[in-house]
Amino acid sequence: MFGLAHIEIAEDIANDTFLLATENWHLKGIPDNPAAWLYTVAKNKTRDYIRRHKLFFGKIKPEIQYGQSVSDETVIDLSPQNMTDSQLQMIFALCNPLISPEGQIGLALKILCGFSTAEIAEAFLTSQETIQKRLFRAKEKLRTAAIKIEFPDAKAIEKRLETVLTTLYLLFNEGYHTRSKQTHIRKELCLEAMRLCYLLIENKNTNKPAVNALMALMCFHASRLNARMNQQGEAILYEAQNRALWDEDLIARGNYFLIQSAQGNDISKYHLEASIAYWHCTKFEPPDKWEKILQLYNQLLQIEYSPVTALNRTFALSKVRGKEKAIEEALKLDLQDNHFYHTLLGNLYSDIDDKKALGHFQEAGKLAKSPSDQNIIHQHIDRLQNSSHY
Repeated sequence: MFGLAHIEIAEDIANDTFLLATENWHLKGIPDNPAAWLYTVAKNKTRDYIRRHKLFFGKIKPEIQYGQSVSDETVIDLSPQNMTDSQLQMIFALCNPLISPEGQIGLALKILCGFSTAEIAEAFLTSQETIQKRLFRAKEKLRTAAIKIEFPDAKAIEKRLETVLTTLYLLFNEGYHTRSKQTHIRKELCLEAMRLCYLLIENKNTNKPAVNALMALMCFHASRLNARMNQQGEAILYEAQNRALWDEDLIARGNYFLIQSAQGNDISKYHLEASIAYWHCTKFEPPDKWEKILQLYNQLLQIEYSPVTALNRTFALSKVRGKEKAIEEALKLDLQDNHFYHTLLGNLYSDIDDKKALGHFQEAGKLAKSPSDQNIIHQHIDRLQNSSHY
């Protein structure tokens, strides 16, 4: 009703609605139809806002032009199909090429996914000030370009889909290995990313191979969520996970979407990452497992180079060609400000040069932000300090 040009007003009304729900439902219980309750309250708050606004600005200069008229007869379509379509329209509206790619993803994470400025800054490995400036410029573009919330045509969908998938990928990653200091995993973010991705699959215009590949990747990773933390909320490394806790249904769904993604001739980074995740979800250990994973990482780096991908490849390399060769390759990356880099080198140097291993683990401990990561690193430090090799 307000349009993207005045998204802040809509956000304020939505926030007020959820606040009222929190207070009201705590006292009276959750209503039979929570969605209808929320939309009705939000609609009433919208009417009240417009009445106050018109009364105040009626004698001066109207500053807001609303997307549609609001009256007591206004009907909001609460059908599942309309709500699904509305969410897809919002995704593609925010991922408009008139906005910079960084701005598109930032807006989507902020408005659609509820990320804080700090979380977006962490996802982009930049400062909060930089993100605030990007968001401000992006919102200005929404106003000046009068971008509408609607489905683009088929050609525009192809152009925007990459940014949409990047947004969902970042959303899932933040949940899978959150930078939050309170917890190691935020399942709600993983599930939201999967839900939005599934909306793309259900729509014939967006059901593309890369979308299915991303869905497969999410299913494979999500299948191990219950095994990645102990009862104290501490992270459990892959090798130590209880495989009986892996979700077989999600692994099967991942296999299904990976097969669906094989249509067409293009291979995206999501195809390769999903294939790597597939091998990590196999409970049997074929002799050439790590060789296949290494080859997939080689392909992935050719498609899109990333220091994190190169770091993960180094671990696979250690499994195939030994720790010495992996150390040689890891040192070339020189990711001194990355705690995963120092953790990897700590593991690679263990039993080869425990003094160097200890030094890297100590550096990793200084750089790690989450208590869970710090706890794992300190376990490595204690092991080395108590070892006869040190």
